Amino acid sequence: MTHKPLVLSGMQPTNTLHLGNYLGALKNWVRMQEEMPCFFCVVDMHAITADAGYGKPAELAQSTREVAAAYIAAGVDPKRTPIFNQGQVPEHAELSWIFNCVARLGWLDRMTQFKEKSGKHKERSSVGLYTYPVLMAADILIYKATHVPVGEDQKQHLELSRDIAQKFNNDFNAPDFFPLPEPVITGTATRVMSLRDGAKKMSKSDESDNSRINLTDDAAAIADKIRRAKTDPHPLPAGKDELAGRPEAENLINIYAALSDKSQDAVIGEFAGQQFSGFKSALADLTVAKIEPITREMRRLLADPAEIDRILKDGARRAREVATPVMEEVKKKVGFIA
Repeated sequence: MTHKPLVLSGMQPTNTLHLGNYLGALKNWVRMQEEMPCFFCVVDMHAITADAGYGKPAELAQSTREVAAAYIAAGVDPKRTPIFNQGQVPEHAELSWIFNCVARLGWLDRMTQFKEKSGKHKERSSVGLYTYPVLMAADILIYKATHVPVGEDQKQHLELSRDIAQKFNNDFNAPDFFPLPEPVITGTATRVMSLRDGAKKMSKSDESDNSRINLTDDAAAIADKIRRAKTDPHPLPAGKDELAGRPEAENLINIYAALSDKSQDAVIGEFAGQQFSGFKSALADLTVAKIEPITREMRRLLADPAEIDRILKDGARRAREVATPVMEEVKKKVGFIA
């Protein structure tokens, strides 16, 4: 069996999306929808695995709409590409249970993200957080997706998805039933770092709002955060070799490169030897020019939540047109009697 190319990816509706989400994912999703069929979901089922999304129904619903609005404002076309939330496609949960029986505890015990997120109090974490990677495998394979845009921190989970797919295919004598999805690691700005600490990834959960550019920030807030971003006392480097040990300088250069679609070398060549005050001013202007229109469109969309709900419902309907027959095939292979 040759699987048709299909992209599947999604983001959690917890906290506000930021510049790192745009440069590391959304910008690339917009390009990918021109290259092959794509499904982009808001992973609300994943959101309730942790305290940030659990027990807050009104906040979760609003955050789901906000993330969907960000997808659309960034350029994902819901007429071409289904945008939906997991919770409206029950096949995700159905396949996840079967995959819970395919996967092995030893596989999940090796997942580093659970160890990082659960910290010292593993016993207080939800079972959902522990089996999060299994649900992620179901998210991907219920559509028989072949390509998954992921950051470096999700590569291990995608490898688990491949292991689960292979074991299901072997256990139920169904060679090549599920594809082995390939990771798509994109761009130099896949990891956008904090504006306050160049050694930390820009994060929705960082306590300092000044550490990130939110997609809901207005032009004044964006410019102010760029101007206040941490740098070092040296001028901009004349070459890549001078970036060693200067994570904040490299981060700002990479952000400029990603927003302008230029190489790191080109940006260094343009600003070599200049002081950061002038570079930050240019970066602020560029960031406002790229992000402020997205912010404006998000606000327009969020002013009509019923329309966002309609888009999500329509996306879920189209997603189920693919997911339902796959789930029916899975049930037959497992031995469930309809």
